[in-house]
Amino acid sequence: MQRRSFLQLLTLGGSSLVFPGYCAGNSTGEDESIKDYLYRMSHPDNAYEGDITASSPEKPLLSGLTDRLGRVQSVVGHGHFNVLSFDNMLRFGRRYSAIGAFNKAETDFLEKLFYQDAVRYGFHGEKPLSQLTESIDRKAIVKLPYTGQYLFKGAPLELYRKIRRDVGDTITLTSGVRGVVKQMHLFLRKASRNQGNLSLASRSLAPPGYSFHGTGDFDVGRIGLGARNFSEAFAKTEEFRKLIDLGYIDIRYPLANNLGVRFEPWHIKIT
Repeated sequence: MQRRSFLQLLTLGGSSLVFPGYCAGNSTGEDESIKDYLYRMSHPDNAYEGDITASSPEKPLLSGLTDRLGRVQSVVGHGHFNVLSFDNMLRFGRRYSAIGAFNKAETDFLEKLFYQDAVRYGFHGEKPLSQLTESIDRKAIVKLPYTGQYLFKGAPLELYRKIRRDVGDTITLTSGVRGVVKQMHLFLRKASRNQGNLSLASRSLAPPGYSFHGTGDFDVGRIGLGARNFSEAFAKTEEFRKLIDLGYIDIRYPLANNLGVRFEPWHIKIT
């Protein structure tokens, strides 16, 4: 592998940032900043000094919303929840007592979460979805049998079929299309389980609006590996080696990326 300079490392992924503690012209400062940053990315579930957490008044909202979104998922079903729009989520809340209507404080918090610049949390990825109320065209997606997941028709579906054909039936779709609501639930649940730490959540989950699962990307894994498919364990599998050897993989968040996101060898980049 070609050795990259510090400046090349900074511009990996098409953006630039300065690591905490970096001092231009000080090689020791550069080295320590890189080491600290890479350590955080390889240990994303630890809390670190400087992490942004929800405020005291926001933490109960965060926890309550995580529970309410979980009830939405139970009522509408996991597959449907993956592609549910924000407006339809609100309608289901008003319609079903098992969910309960979302109040103004909750919708204000979700709106703030969506429109706030995620750089604040340390996430430097692009934002492909600009509107909280963006919906997924049901005619543009297809549900994959035995997975409970959807893929966009066209390039994503064609690539997945090619992967299955050439890598083998031990590889499967683990996460396909995700709308804003699904991404909100994943992000809020991660933060809620970690004392409201939004920076910690953003190191392993794109904040709402920033996920390319809403435009075509998808995740794959090895059948039988379970939750370890969403860890570096997948990079050690024969399936991943075949993906690399066949040139099918274009990783959205590569090793040592500068986007503030852990290495995701399972995430297939489309756009």
